[in-house]
Amino acid sequence: MFQSLLALFFPKVCYSCNGLLRDNEQYACTACRHDFPVTNFHFNQDETVLKVFYGRLPIEAATALLRFEKKGITQNLLHNLKYKGFEEIGIFLGGWLGGELQGIPEYQNIDMVIPVPLHKNKLRKRGYNQVAKFGQELAKSLQAEYVDDVLVKVTNTSSQVTKNRLTRWLYNVEVFKVINAHKIQNKHILLVDDIITTGATMEACGSVLLKNAQVRISIATMAIA
Repeated sequence: MFQSLLALFFPKVCYSCNGLLRDNEQYACTACRHDFPVTNFHFNQDETVLKVFYGRLPIEAATALLRFEKKGITQNLLHNLKYKGFEEIGIFLGGWLGGELQGIPEYQNIDMVIPVPLHKNKLRKRGYNQVAKFGQELAKSLQAEYVDDVLVKVTNTSSQVTKNRLTRWLYNVEVFKVINAHKIQNKHILLVDDIITTGATMEACGSVLLKNAQVRISIATMAIA
């Protein structure tokens, strides 16, 4: 009875198309699940994400779950996650990708999952890091440790959406730092974020991790533009 009333006043909606979900659907409707632009990079040994970092950052393995297109369903999904407080989307995507990576040899020796951090001011304003639950689900699937107290953002930069690659890189110089570096010595780290565009942010994070500790780095994101 209570669940029926709850559904009546607070109906569950698809986080991708905003349509109403049926009783047997969760997070996304069946139609959107069929239409998600999955990359299958990790299944096909596709090096699309690795190529973003060629000559910039030594990467063991790299993948993205979905392709991002303007006004597409992935954009709506990430918008709901990042700006509307629907953190459950991180659980959905992390569980999905984590389940797939469990069977991929390159990801079976991951020791730690580290999210790209938010500056403390932005974290306070938003109330959560949109990558946190995604990373936690990946860590759970890969039987790795989720660590969010090593990589920190020390400069509160503005949005990078409209910046070109050079400007993004310059903005990211000295933006991140490592604390408690002893925790990550000799570890294989999976660095996670919501979306890869030019790769400048993850390059900056990876570079500072490599500078402060003897580590190996792999990358996984929700989407790639």
